[in-house]
Amino acid sequence: MDLGSLLNELLKGLAHFTWGNAAMIAAGAILITLAVAKEYEPVLLLPIGFGCILANIPLTGMAGPDGLFGVLYAAGIRTELFPLLIFIGVGAMIDFSPLLAQPRLALLGAAGQFGIFGTLILAAALGFPLNEAAAIGVIGAIDGPTSIFVATRLAPRLLAPIAVAAYSYMSLIPIIQPPLMRLLTTRAERRIRMDYAPRPVSRRARVAFPILVTLAVGLLVPAATPLISMLMLGNLLRESGVVDRLSRAAQNEILNVATLFLGLTIGSTMSAPAFLNWETLAILALGLFAFGLDTVAGLLFGKLLSALSRGAINPLIGAAGISAFPMAGRLAARMAQDEDYDNFLLMHAMGANTAGQLGSVMAGGVLLALVTGLA
Repeated sequence: MDLGSLLNELLKGLAHFTWGNAAMIAAGAILITLAVAKEYEPVLLLPIGFGCILANIPLTGMAGPDGLFGVLYAAGIRTELFPLLIFIGVGAMIDFSPLLAQPRLALLGAAGQFGIFGTLILAAALGFPLNEAAAIGVIGAIDGPTSIFVATRLAPRLLAPIAVAAYSYMSLIPIIQPPLMRLLTTRAERRIRMDYAPRPVSRRARVAFPILVTLAVGLLVPAATPLISMLMLGNLLRESGVVDRLSRAAQNEILNVATLFLGLTIGSTMSAPAFLNWETLAILALGLFAFGLDTVAGLLFGKLLSALSRGAINPLIGAAGISAFPMAGRLAARMAQDEDYDNFLLMHAMGANTAGQLGSVMAGGVLLALVTGLA
């Protein structure tokens, strides 16, 4: 090979490099910066950002069917394996005792899904087909695995912006929710104390709960069974008390490996041609709207419960009714402590937060059933 041919070969990548690639590499760098400098969900944003950078280096072959990202996409996204493995780990980390001790908090988990259906209607009104509008609406679950699971089935071509929106907004909970919480609640409401004298929850009830939930959801909303069953399997590993090794593996090795490969694979779909368009901007805006609507609906329902209970319920816990476990629950508790340092709402907020986790999975299953039934 002569010198000219060698130089052409070496410069081939630069010849195919576009301003769009540069813009997306900058976007990947921003995600990594948020993960490293601000510590916004680094486990998610760092691999997504790095995958985005790799996706926009021309001629690597990594995104082809036999490349690293092609193999990971086929094995973990198209088959829905990665979201399901992540849900096993999430279930192993969740303690449903606060919800079982206060079943009324399930209402807040239901209210926290309002944004999903409101956004579906708005997206359809803006011209998105029903299947894509439903997939966009599920961003409002603020639950990455559920959003990916639904998008893979209903709108695979929109997977990248939907997944990035879901995970990005999850990481921005401490920025997005507090202004809405202050706007919609009074200082007196934020200072309401809720005594935590929980009903004792027996081990038998904690073990039976994941089994009964799987059966109930599976029979009522079969489309949600893959997600809810893996979430409940993880929780059963935790609550049974007889498989500590499996429970720890689900919470650590399995969850970490699945999250790493999921993040890289989602980032790899953020190529310039697929991502730099007005449709992507619309999806990001609709996702933010869904998140805000979820939070507003949860807070307003919390205010309603507070009024009906004559001030026994702090409406801040309504904002924890979205999924985003455990960030949303911790934020609601912290907002109450900002007003009154001795106000401890954490267990109540976590009850609403775990109800929101269940609610988001069921809402995703309902959408899958409705859309596939109408197709």
